[in-house]
Amino acid sequence: MLKKSYSNYLLECGTDEAGRGCLAGPVTAAAVILPIDYTNDILNDSKKLSEKKRFSLRSEIESKAVQFSITHIYNVEIDEINILNASMKAMQECILKFTTKPEFIIVDGNRLIFRKLGIKNTVGKILTTEEIQYLKVIPNKSIVKGDAKYLSIAAASVLAKTYRDEFMNRIHNEYPMYNWKQNKGYPTKEHREAIAKYGISPYHRKSFRLLPEQLELDFNLL
Repeated sequence: MLKKSYSNYLLECGTDEAGRGCLAGPVTAAAVILPIDYTNDILNDSKKLSEKKRFSLRSEIESKAVQFSITHIYNVEIDEINILNASMKAMQECILKFTTKPEFIIVDGNRLIFRKLGIKNTVGKILTTEEIQYLKVIPNKSIVKGDAKYLSIAAASVLAKTYRDEFMNRIHNEYPMYNWKQNKGYPTKEHREAIAKYGISPYHRKSFRLLPEQLELDFNLL
């Protein structure tokens, strides 16, 4: 069973992202504050759960959470600020969507959520000076494999994964040749073969290595 909290604060928030290693689509973050007495024997790292369990847990998480939020950072912004910064920024934007300020934040991974604030982006949300100052004062802790250790991070991983999967299922209908409904934009052999055959879509991340080095893409096809 996962731990309820890392700190002694009542309003501890867990946050995580999904889709960081994909070739197409957004990176999606979620942030969740659970009640201090919340328990769940099934909730775990979303990668360890079936799709059916993830969506079942999503309904419960959203009904029981003190607060939750979701943020997509789309491929154009990922290409501009890089995927690491986009992942951090997605989680930062989730915190800014809360109506109540978290007292403490735990984030999956090995980097603090506020390691970079106020990235000089030209697309997507641009953080204001007030928002940057707001985020700076919230204590936070990065926890390696936190989604398999703490309930709130696991809950965030479930929300991030399910909302991103829904997005990829929708755009699959626009570009079925890439089979995003199945691969969700990850670099499968089938996905790369489709890129080689059909070129790239408006949802592909141009800053990623979409094909092996010996093959080249014509980005003017967009």
